[in-house]
Amino acid sequence: MIMLKVTDLKVNYGGIEALKGISFDVRQGQIVTLIGANGAGKSTTLRAISGLVKPSDGSINFMGRDITSLNSQKIVAEGIALVPEGRRVFANLTVKENLKIGAYLRKDKDEIEEGIKDIYRRFPRLREREWQLAGTLSGGEQQMLAVGRAMMAKPKLLMMDEPSLGLAPLVVKDIFSIIRELKSEGITILLIEQNANAALRCADYGFVMETGSITLTGSGQDLLTNEDVKAAYLGSN
Repeated sequence: MIMLKVTDLKVNYGGIEALKGISFDVRQGQIVTLIGANGAGKSTTLRAISGLVKPSDGSINFMGRDITSLNSQKIVAEGIALVPEGRRVFANLTVKENLKIGAYLRKDKDEIEEGIKDIYRRFPRLREREWQLAGTLSGGEQQMLAVGRAMMAKPKLLMMDEPSLGLAPLVVKDIFSIIRELKSEGITILLIEQNANAALRCADYGFVMETGSITLTGSGQDLLTNEDVKAAYLGSN
């Protein structure tokens, strides 16, 4: 089943065409990754899907509904959550307060508390730091908190923008283990990642982006063995 369908999507920043009419699908239960150099349009794609920037043309369909013109709050309510690049936790709030913010649209208070317990089960270090200010956490702990905060919205589609950025190799390994675990629980994931090797190894399907266009598609395994992809993106990973 196609969960997300992006069709001929265009986004302009002033006179700059950041997305030039891209089209792709994300199927339910899959991990799909967008790879490409900085400036290729990957983050803009997630921002458009999230309602943070408005497309100049094209459409975004989620679970059979056109969400192109919805604002970001309504898109979260539809079941799409974003883990932003750079984590962007609320530094002056505690771990638990950050998690509660992730559930700001939910009304089921008892289930929210159960959801926080589930996040602590998944990330024991967050339980240990429940009352610690988020700004004092390590980079890896902040990334766990950013994922947990997004999960508190109970998303059907979780979008992740550079989850391994700036993290130590051992922490990166943990983050990708978490991504695989989320998939095993039935959560669909759209992933942007500079570490193309790690992204393609866990992805069911991938799209290569260059300067606002999708230039190559294939299964994660096929792209891993593609000579052009290997030369451009996998050499240092």
